[in-house]
Amino acid sequence: MDAAHPGSMDLSDYLGLVRRHWWVVLLLTAVGVAGAAAVTRTLPREYVSSTSVLVQPSGGDANAAGGRTKGEINLDTEAQLVRSTQVATTAAELLRTHVDPRNLSRSVSVEVPPNTTVLQIKYAARTPELAQAGSHAFAEAYLRSRDANAHYDLDSQIKALNAKLKQLSTQLGQVIVKLGKQSGDAPNRPTLDSQRATLQAQINQLNGKLNGLSTTAVSAGRIISDAGLPNRPRKPDLKINLAGGAVLGALLGLLAAALRHRLDRRVRRAGDVWRRADVPVLAEVTGRAKPRLDDVFPPYGSGGRIFNRLRNEVVAAISAVVPAGERLREPSGTQPAAETALGRAVVVTGASRGPSATLVAANLATALARTGSEVVLVGAHLPDLLVGVAPLAGLVGVQPTPGLSDVICGRVALSTALQRAPRTPHLRVLATGATASAAGLLQSQALRDIVAHLRTQCDYLIIEAPSAEASADAQSLAGVADAAIVAIELRRTRYPQVLDAAEQLRRVGTVLLGAVVVPRLKVPTSVPAVAPAPRPTPSAALVEDTQHFERIDETKLAELDAAAGQGAA
Repeated sequence: MDAAHPGSMDLSDYLGLVRRHWWVVLLLTAVGVAGAAAVTRTLPREYVSSTSVLVQPSGGDANAAGGRTKGEINLDTEAQLVRSTQVATTAAELLRTHVDPRNLSRSVSVEVPPNTTVLQIKYAARTPELAQAGSHAFAEAYLRSRDANAHYDLDSQIKALNAKLKQLSTQLGQVIVKLGKQSGDAPNRPTLDSQRATLQAQINQLNGKLNGLSTTAVSAGRIISDAGLPNRPRKPDLKINLAGGAVLGALLGLLAAALRHRLDRRVRRAGDVWRRADVPVLAEVTGRAKPRLDDVFPPYGSGGRIFNRLRNEVVAAISAVVPAGERLREPSGTQPAAETALGRAVVVTGASRGPSATLVAANLATALARTGSEVVLVGAHLPDLLVGVAPLAGLVGVQPTPGLSDVICGRVALSTALQRAPRTPHLRVLATGATASAAGLLQSQALRDIVAHLRTQCDYLIIEAPSAEASADAQSLAGVADAAIVAIELRRTRYPQVLDAAEQLRRVGTVLLGAVVVPRLKVPTSVPAVAPAPRPTPSAALVEDTQHFERIDETKLAELDAAAGQGAA
């Protein structure tokens, strides 16, 4: 699996993403709100004033078939008339402005409240005074236009009636003239009498209509609520703009957090190690367990319980890898070949530089020793690789010298360098040592002989190796061990480093038990200087072997010292 391309994410991953990058989301949300406030200040203000006009029927009103309004007046048509060029021209005259009426009408909007004959004429302008004047001017112009149209329709009807009366009067005069020329017993006299009566009736009817139209009072409508002076602008709306800026900023924050998560290769939580690096997590030092670089966790504290569970898992896993009956056959001079039980060897290496491997190895070895098993802890961080790393000796309470590097170089004997931890009787420690020499000591045959010999003298051998990123020493040490554990430091270790460490261990055939995840540790800025220990004489070394390492006989110790000297040469 490519660490740069994580697998599918579920809801918990997205929630964790927001939790880890909350400051990005919050920052961009604040930026969005601030940007919206700044933009709102630069936008032009728009004030709106409204005038309510009651529309009354006039002689020329007619509702369209299928119209939205079902009364005598079609208010949809009237709303369109308010925005007509004729009304806009009259409004421009009332406002005494030279603005094009077509541009003036674009600032007008008309609303029709349901079940009413009222028009709400709204006018938008940059100042409250212009908005008020514009709304009133368009209402007044609309009423004038409607009044003029009503009078025009009324005059047209009166003119038509007068023309018809004139025609009928002419016809009546002709009939009367004909009647005057006829005798009383003329055959067509009854017909002429009938025509005269009919024409007279029509004339009387038209005169009645004409009299009615002449006395009709035209009222096209009236203003029932005049335009008021608006106290605040309609646009821009500060609340809406701020809410929009906050939403936009939050979305950008989420996108930035997702992009940051996508590009960030640092291990942020233990659950991602298995999903992105294909390495199982054995334990996670989190919660109230605050790692210390000057002492191991107490057995009944939060951290102690974590490493007790880790100890049980490691014992169970390594027992399945290395059968309990496996033995090592060693030659011993002229004596018959002897069979010696092998202790299980576990290498602890860090995926990145730092004290994570030292912390895990010291606490794991202490947890194993508390069960009564004989445990040897070997510190393999050479001094030239120890910059910025907490010494192993400080965690378990032993002297930093002599140590492994001194034994490999032949300066001291192995039994002299081995120290028993003062607070853990069943734990013996081979510290790192103080000899700074050329690289390659951890890949020498002398080191392999030391590891092989130590495995015959203990139940568990824990090797604190350099990080897999620093050198190939971790891979070399893993080649002489039964299993390996990778220490991962949150927010410092990267997924490619975890993948590389796992691949290095698997290439040498070592079983990778899993990873132990620890929080980011505060690395010491300096390491105390250690004075090199004087090299003891061979006789003194043998005495030390007898007192401190009773299970190593003199013949084996001499062979081991000789091999160490050859490896250093």
